[in-house]
Amino acid sequence: MSGALSHLRILDLSRVLAGPWCTQNLADLGAEVIKIEKPDGGDDTRGWGPPYLKDEAGQDTSESAYYLSCNRGKKSLAVDIAQPEGSRIVRELARHCDVVVENFKVGGLAKYGLDWDSLRVINPRLVYCSITGFGQDGPYAARAGYDFIVQGMGGLMSVTGEADGVPGGGPQKAGVAVADLFTGMYATVAVLAALTFRERTGQGQHIDLALLDAQVAMLANQNMNFLATGEPPARRGNAHPNIVPYQTFATADGHVILAVGNDAQFRRFCELAGCAGLADDARFASNRARVAHREALIPLLEPLLRGRTTRAWVEALEAAGVPCGPINRLNEVFADPQVRHRNMKIDLPHAAAGRVPLVANPIRLSATPLEYAVPPPLLGQHTNEILHDLLGFTAEETARLLRAGVIGAGV
Repeated sequence: MSGALSHLRILDLSRVLAGPWCTQNLADLGAEVIKIEKPDGGDDTRGWGPPYLKDEAGQDTSESAYYLSCNRGKKSLAVDIAQPEGSRIVRELARHCDVVVENFKVGGLAKYGLDWDSLRVINPRLVYCSITGFGQDGPYAARAGYDFIVQGMGGLMSVTGEADGVPGGGPQKAGVAVADLFTGMYATVAVLAALTFRERTGQGQHIDLALLDAQVAMLANQNMNFLATGEPPARRGNAHPNIVPYQTFATADGHVILAVGNDAQFRRFCELAGCAGLADDARFASNRARVAHREALIPLLEPLLRGRTTRAWVEALEAAGVPCGPINRLNEVFADPQVRHRNMKIDLPHAAAGRVPLVANPIRLSATPLEYAVPPPLLGQHTNEILHDLLGFTAEETARLLRAGVIGAGV
């Protein structure tokens, strides 16, 4: 056994991010993942650049950084499912797979015989995960779902960004496609739960995941702030809605995150900052009071924080046991000694570039540690291998399919 999921084979019919994020997780955990791509262009994200991975001569390859971020550990089969022979190949693959992950529009795969109702007949043990913008039912089910739109519709942008009326105020999306990523993570959990159920019963099932559902669920405490009061939370920039002071502050040379989690930490901060009297002020002595008097407290702290550099504050606050941290750019993230110690950057051999830098999976398992052996594949790189080794196609058959445009040329 080379991985916790090395006994599983995944048929990946998904594109872009939410589905591929799920299947990359499963690949990292040891599953064999066969990624189905259209011969003409493949996954949409292959063209989402620049930036592109550079080869050893410093020239751009055809591999976009976006595509590389979520397709590690997979095999690429280039096949046109719109052609009857192409959809037949994928149906035959489904017989040999444990899981299907797809993110077509609701009902979009039925005309190819690749929907849940069709595939469950030929493989009753199949776990079939559908990812859409709005779910398999409801008034929005037929709509296409995009992360940016869902961040707005699902409430995230209403609590992200500076308040209206201040410089830079207004709604903001997150800096990465978090609705897609949330959904991909929920899909990973759901697939593993369905597989566990199958182990006990022998029964497969259909998983229905929606970006909007995932986005709403991930608002967590902000949801409860609303449900408990009936008042929609306001945007507060980098300030926490329930804890004060818990936000960014300008320093002499940048910014620092101050994350005071309890009253004892606030007292230690005040002593360190030379404002010990604030910890005894009835308006600020407890977190409940500090939240109520936020507008009075923060202006008192801002000039104090501007009096030292970020590094000076971080060193002093850490020594005092007050949670804090800098705001790192990505070059600083990957140079950070803790990130380096945890080996969060990995390198794998790559057919087009020689080497490809990637970000490791954060999951650490003691008995079945994750291994990274397969880089994100070139388009159709494993077509011949899969058709020959798994489905028993002859060289003559694959050559005929290639001439007919049913499959793409392998590498």
